[in-house]
Amino acid sequence: MNKPDEQQAAPVHFMRTERLRAEAAIEPPPAHTGETKKETQVIAIYGKGGIGKSFTLANLSYMMAQQGKKVLLIGCDPKSDTTSLLFGGRACPTIIETSSKKKLAGEPVAIGDVCFKRDGVYAMELGGPEVGRGCGGRGIIHGFELLEKLGFHDWGFDYVLLDFLGDVVCGGFGLPIARDMCQKVIVVASNDLQSLYVANNVCSAVEYFRKLGGNVGVAGMVINKDDGTGEAQAFAQAAGIPVLSAIPANEDIRRKSASYEIIGRPEGQWGPLFGALAQNVADAPPVRPTPLSQEDLLGLFSADTVGRDVVLEPATTADMMGRDIVAKPSLEVIYDEA
Repeated sequence: MNKPDEQQAAPVHFMRTERLRAEAAIEPPPAHTGETKKETQVIAIYGKGGIGKSFTLANLSYMMAQQGKKVLLIGCDPKSDTTSLLFGGRACPTIIETSSKKKLAGEPVAIGDVCFKRDGVYAMELGGPEVGRGCGGRGIIHGFELLEKLGFHDWGFDYVLLDFLGDVVCGGFGLPIARDMCQKVIVVASNDLQSLYVANNVCSAVEYFRKLGGNVGVAGMVINKDDGTGEAQAFAQAAGIPVLSAIPANEDIRRKSASYEIIGRPEGQWGPLFGALAQNVADAPPVRPTPLSQEDLLGLFSADTVGRDVVLEPATTADMMGRDIVAKPSLEVIYDEA
């Protein structure tokens, strides 16, 4: 017989499972179709986790602001680290966390609770649920729903930069592409297979939704930690997208970034690099990419790097059981046809 605690736990587990299923089944609201108050470029930046999106965006947004542009940076990564470099390592209260606290207190969320600024850059973090306590993609959708309530479509920015994790394929992270919430996408990658695999997936998503009538295109690629080996450059050429900037693998950049120091300053050593990137991001038109097949993607690398010469050897039942198998006659009774 089941113990009383086990009997009580079963309904609780069932209710939690049903609640999560119901949450995942909720469709996001349709894309905003009202009158545009100001011509704003909304740009979604995708890339593999740890490839340097936050570093790139913090310095890019800072440079844009120094060039006289009004910029809003929105972190859409559950790690909530997009704005950390911009704010010198300080954690920015997330929209999801703040919304939950305000709801419990019976108070509305105000702009000043979730949006902060530094030297002309406005920034906020959507955040995400704790591990095992919700869907990250649904958190993204909830965050954008709250932004709409705060008047997102009436805000007057020149650029809105969205930082999305590229190696997650659930619907929430693909929202800007699927629902035409941005005009163009930029991918951040390096000369390694995993980051280019993610970049290729993003290109595939863009092309998929273009075939369904979408309008989002890829504006180009930023190569971060470029060591000169050329794989990312070759990928961009094969996919039909431009390289907007190649940020070198440089010890000075690594050290300053690790110390939460902004290097995208007009007067600094790296000012011209980020100044050119800002201009390229502004001017690059969205194009339809040509995603690569897995074999073509592997073909960008030497065989000894990715193992293209490896032969797939089928396993046997004996391999799985760890001993030789003796064939036994079947006990199935077979009747002759009448």
